[in-house]
Amino acid sequence: MRGWRNFSSWGLALAAAVVVASPAAGPAVAQDEQGFQAYLQQLGRQAVAEGVSQWTVDSVLPGLTYNPRVVELDRQQPESRPNAPIPAFEPYRRTHVDAARITRGREAYQRQRWRLEKIERETGVPESIMVAIWGHETNYGRVMGNFDLPRALASLAYEGRRRALFSGEFIATLKMIDRGVPREKLVGSWAGAFGGPQFLPSVYLRLARDGDGDGMADIWTSEADTLTSIANYFTNAGWRPGQPWGFAVSVPASLDRSTIRARTTSPRCPRVHERHSQWKTMAEWRALGVVPTNRAWPADNIQASLLEPDGPGKTAYLLTGNYRVILDYNCSNFYALSVGLLADEVER
Repeated sequence: MRGWRNFSSWGLALAAAVVVASPAAGPAVAQDEQGFQAYLQQLGRQAVAEGVSQWTVDSVLPGLTYNPRVVELDRQQPESRPNAPIPAFEPYRRTHVDAARITRGREAYQRQRWRLEKIERETGVPESIMVAIWGHETNYGRVMGNFDLPRALASLAYEGRRRALFSGEFIATLKMIDRGVPREKLVGSWAGAFGGPQFLPSVYLRLARDGDGDGMADIWTSEADTLTSIANYFTNAGWRPGQPWGFAVSVPASLDRSTIRARTTSPRCPRVHERHSQWKTMAEWRALGVVPTNRAWPADNIQASLLEPDGPGKTAYLLTGNYRVILDYNCSNFYALSVGLLADEVER
């Protein structure tokens, strides 16, 4: 086993080689590579301190180079523009709950029905919700990303804007290798999510499950492992069996929104949650004149908040605590609404 001293010598030599051999790239890129290689040494020491084997560190880090593309993509994300106006939901719904995705979802639902029924019995997570997450995340396993995860995560950590997040995920990737995940499987999105559920490495370590009994949680190629892992995530996040995620409603024009405005602020993604009303029971919403548009009322004591994503006079939704579980998966109202609506279409 090679020691850290050997890796340090390798890192400095490679950084110097990059600077000398790549003058056409310009001084900024060369400096980024040099700085990246120095940062890798720090990251390697941190990984070993957190229990990663020296063998894994020495086998992975020497092959990594800085990837400016992932940094560029990260800087384009909406959270970089927190005060940007929120667009209308309806155009998003039409492109994410479209006929093709619904058709493929129904096909997947029928193909996996026997397995989905078993998972729902064991976890309480609805079959259609598992399928809808799978469909939204990777189009039912068709689009899972081709970025090298250790390279992408190390580059994002080096950039520094969200260093604590990405350095932690990089180290979690190394721990996956220590657990026996083959290095060649470690590909995914530019931001480090991978496999059918698009888990981050830290989530994989906590919640990925072996659904087919082969001894490995292979969320890249095993549909059983993918669906079982999604259900386990939802169970861990607090899914309540027997409750809907929510449903579309019509709201009377006479409703005074000021009387139902939420009085608290969520510490997590507050801009998402601030669009929701305060919690009320189904019985209370019914008394206010709210009417479901395509289903019967659930039990009177179930609590829900009201969301009008496109404003008064447009389609509104009553959303239960299970909707907040979908938000835990991806904290976006547009995402969570589309998952719920796709799930409804899949089982229709």
